[in-house]
Amino acid sequence: MSRPERLFRLLNALRVLPKPVTAARLAIETEVSERTLYRDIESLRAGGALIDGAPGLGYALTEDSALPPQTFDRIEMEALVVGLSDVRQRGDPRLAQAADSALAKIAATLPKRLQRQILHATHMV
Repeated sequence: MSRPERLFRLLNALRVLPKPVTAARLAIETEVSERTLYRDIESLRAGGALIDGAPGLGYALTEDSALPPQTFDRIEMEALVVGLSDVRQRGDPRLAQAADSALAKIAATLPKRLQRQILHATHMV
């Protein structure tokens, strides 16, 4: 299962399971190890999902957070990164901050290899 699919499944499990839901239960529901689950929760949080809780206490969405599944191909992703990088460098401070936030959200949904490529691409623009 791809990382974006895993993150989508995790969000869905957090929506439908009784709250708070333990990491062990979420790991079973999403078919990953607890270690991977903790990393995925942090990725979702970095992407803007409002997940309350901690290891040993359980987790719950604090409101209806949604990260749509990623459907961009490689060239579309490059176009987004280049465009956001340009806005970051040439936009007013509020737009530059919004571009930084959008880049972080995009990167949080990608595998590590693609995150590194995006970081490299943002410094090339």
